[in-house]
Amino acid sequence: MSAPEQAEPRVLFVGGLGRSGSTLLELLLAQSADVCAVGEVVHLWERALGADERCGCGERFTACPFWQRVGDHAFGGWSAVDRDDVLALKDRVDRTRHIPRLAKNSLSAEQLADVRRYADLYTRIYRAALAATGARVVVDSSKHASLAFALRWAEGLDLRVLHLVRDSRAVAYSWGKQVRRPEVVDGEDFMPTFSPFEVSKLWTAQNAAFHLLAARAQVLRLRYEDFTADPAGTVRRLREFAGLPDDPEALRILTDPPPAPFRAHSIAGNPLRFSGGPLTVRRDEAWRSRLPRRSRAVVSLATLPFRVRYGYLGQRGSDESVEKA
Repeated sequence: MSAPEQAEPRVLFVGGLGRSGSTLLELLLAQSADVCAVGEVVHLWERALGADERCGCGERFTACPFWQRVGDHAFGGWSAVDRDDVLALKDRVDRTRHIPRLAKNSLSAEQLADVRRYADLYTRIYRAALAATGARVVVDSSKHASLAFALRWAEGLDLRVLHLVRDSRAVAYSWGKQVRRPEVVDGEDFMPTFSPFEVSKLWTAQNAAFHLLAARAQVLRLRYEDFTADPAGTVRRLREFAGLPDDPEALRILTDPPPAPFRAHSIAGNPLRFSGGPLTVRRDEAWRSRLPRRSRAVVSLATLPFRVRYGYLGQRGSDESVEKA
């Protein structure tokens, strides 16, 4: 399937700390023909090109027809990409420590050249994904604030950022669990785990970064709790933010019984993308009974300022916290 190539590919970049529901939200959006979900493209260089891990469709990266079309269109084939050079460039540009520099109004000529060369790699991939599917919007759930800041410097990219937030205590509980990575083909691997204090630092740093980005790019903030309370309203709101028309077909996946979901060609993400079963939206609040009291106290105190800002003090969620940042 192909469509006229967009001069400025439009990307809905899902940002925030992982374990906040981004994979489920991305899959819901991807059930519409005008949306192409590609997962966490930030990991493509290491996990796909480097380790040949499985795409969300179930095929290894090198065997997935979609990603081979993307590589051909974007670079003349993935073999033309110097992965070591990209990883070195990524280290110079796409790290949390570089955000203060990327947030400036101007960069030195050398810095600007690096940032734009790095952002161009993603712009090429987004454009190729749209050409391969005929979609109008690409969803990239990479989440990393540093990548979002780099993309704001891209030439010829229509960037729209969703800042996805979840209660820090729920996120801490999730990051403490050992989760196998089914995309790994050779051997067995697990997602990293973090202590409650480490999660608190990451949660605060990522959310603070997206508040900073909101003064420099189009950013929409959404709480996980509000998404799960009103998934249909969330899909409508995000489609509007992405410049897509209101389409009842985009909500068919939420009907009862739901149709069989389309498995997106996603790089990395929650194992949910491999399930193949119905996409069920329900709020996961296991942390309320399973997060140890000491861990809850550590996270609650360490993340207090933003928990107050997002309405997480004694409230279970209201639609009023979905706002333009």
